[in-house]
Amino acid sequence: MDKIWIIAKRELRSFFDSLMAYVMIILFLGFSGFFTWLFGSDVFLVNQASLQSFFGISFWTLFFFIPAVTMGLLADERKSGTLELLVTKPVSDWQIIAGKFFSAFFLICITLALTLPYYITVASIGKIDHGSVWMGYLGLLFMSASYISIGLFASSITSNQIVAFLTALFIGIFFHLIFGLVGSGSGGWFAGILGYLSLSNHYESMARGVIDSKDVLYFLSIIFTGLIGTELALSRRNISN
Repeated sequence: MDKIWIIAKRELRSFFDSLMAYVMIILFLGFSGFFTWLFGSDVFLVNQASLQSFFGISFWTLFFFIPAVTMGLLADERKSGTLELLVTKPVSDWQIIAGKFFSAFFLICITLALTLPYYITVASIGKIDHGSVWMGYLGLLFMSASYISIGLFASSITSNQIVAFLTALFIGIFFHLIFGLVGSGSGGWFAGILGYLSLSNHYESMARGVIDSKDVLYFLSIIFTGLIGTELALSRRNISN
C-alpha cells in the first residue's frame, strides 16, 4: 500500500507541476458555476433549492475532462521510456496501475470538494434535500472512477496521448450516450440489456437520491474491467519485451 501511495502522490504532484490540475479545476468550476447559477435551468430559473443543474452539467463536463487527465498517465511513460524504468523497481503492475488510478481520482475529489460552496449557498437560501445532494456527489465519484479506469486502459495501449484521449472518449461515449439512446429505441430483453449498460441511467438514479446495489455493482464492474484491461495491456508489453 505504501508503494501505491508513493506513486499516487508523485502523479498528483505532477498534475499540479504541469498546470494540468489548475486548468482542469478552473475550467470545471467555470462551466459548472455558469450553468448552475447563470444559464439554462439554473437555480434561480428552477426557483427551488436544488443542485440538479450542477449534477447535470458535471455529468458532461467530467466526461470530457477525465480523458484529458488520464491520457498521459501511461502513454507518456511509454513514449519517454520511463515506464520500463519504473517496472524495474520493486513494484508490481497492479501497484503502478492503482497508484495512477488513485492520483487521478484524488484530483477529481479535490475538484468536486471545491464545489461544496455551491451546496452551502443553495442550502442557505432554501430547503434542500441533503440526501439527494450527497448521493449526487457519490454518483459523480463513481462515474469519475469508471471513466478513469477506461482512460487508464486507453493510455496503456498507446504511446500517443491524443490517441489515448480519443480512445477513452470513443469507449466512454457508448456508456455515456449510445447504449441509452439505442436502448430507448428498442424493445424487449435487448432494450433491458442496453438500459443496464447505460451509465447515465445508473448515474441519474443516484443523482435523484436513490442508492441501489445494482448501481454500485455496475460502477464497480466498469472500474474492475478497466483496471484488468490495463493490467493485461502492461503484461503483454512485458511479454513482448
